[in-house]
Amino acid sequence: MLQVSLLIALILLSLAVMGCMFRVLKGPSMADRITALDTIGVNLIAIIAVLSMMLDTQAYLEVMLLVGILAFLGTVAFAKYIERGVVIEHEDEDRDDRDDPVDR
Repeated sequence: MLQVSLLIALILLSLAVMGCMFRVLKGPSMADRITALDTIGVNLIAIIAVLSMMLDTQAYLEVMLLVGILAFLGTVAFAKYIERGVVIEHEDEDRDDRDDPVDR
């Protein structure tokens, strides 16, 4: 009975990922796309957890943690891109025209 429940959960989570992929591709705004990508990350963590339960192993727990960290970093990078227009700022762009002894 547990295996059947886990299989149904796996199918439903896979459908949720496909629905989020549609929102990523056709989303009306950048915020919708970012939210969908974050939701895909959460669904992937749940899929890995269900697979770990189905296979009766703890080997995938580190993978779940890694996917969670990568999803968080992706969300932070997108938020920074929306706020400033760039993800990685270079030092040359941040400098002021102040009197700096290094420039002399």
